[in-house]
Amino acid sequence: MYGLKTESSFDAAHFLTDYDGACENLHGHRWRVVARIEQEILQCEAETKDMVVDFADFKHALRSLTDDLDHTFIVEEGSLAPETIACLEEETFCLFFMPFRTTSENLARFFYERLESEGFPVTCVEVYETPLNCAYYRKER
Repeated sequence: MYGLKTESSFDAAHFLTDYDGACENLHGHRWRVVARIEQEILQCEAETKDMVVDFADFKHALRSLTDDLDHTFIVEEGSLAPETIACLEEETFCLFFMPFRTTSENLARFFYERLESEGFPVTCVEVYETPLNCAYYRKER
């Protein structure tokens, strides 16, 4: 099995709905995202000959995703009152709405599925909230 690993990071705020603890309050992280891809056989055509994929394409895809979230307030859809959203937008806060609770586990799945939809043979995505703690998502193959 051949594989590649790349990582990227972004700074963003979030809070956890329906959580009894400190994380129910608005707070931020320097999120670190580590993505892995694997293939049994290397490419055999043109510029990607003898590669899993072009490393530049893989790095760019992950960085593009993390750039979209950088310096945003990641918000679970339906978690804030419309008036609150309007006030935040009036103050020009950059909001990024997600259709799920903004846990590291769900963000790992989000990045996995986005990379997979771009054609990368993703095996695992890890999302770190702190330097020592991460959640990951992978599918059984």
